Amino acid sequence: MARTALALGVRDLAELVGVSPDTIARLERGEALREKTVTAIRVALEGEGIIFLSDGEIPDGGPGVRLVRRQ
Repeated sequence: MARTALALGVRDLAELVGVSPDTIARLERGEALREKTVTAIRVALEGEGIIFLSDGEIPDGGPGVRLVRRQ
């Protein structure tokens, strides 16, 4: 969802993070990755304007993502 909000393809995100496209695909399938890889992906997405929301952070829902408003 975060990648889609930024209109990034799997290859685009992989290049941004410095991992293979297969690594991004594995993450999106819910497969386990090294913690440092998941952190690198998260940091890259946050750097592009994604905010990760925890369960209960918004009144009507569970965990999710939000795109920062750019001015």
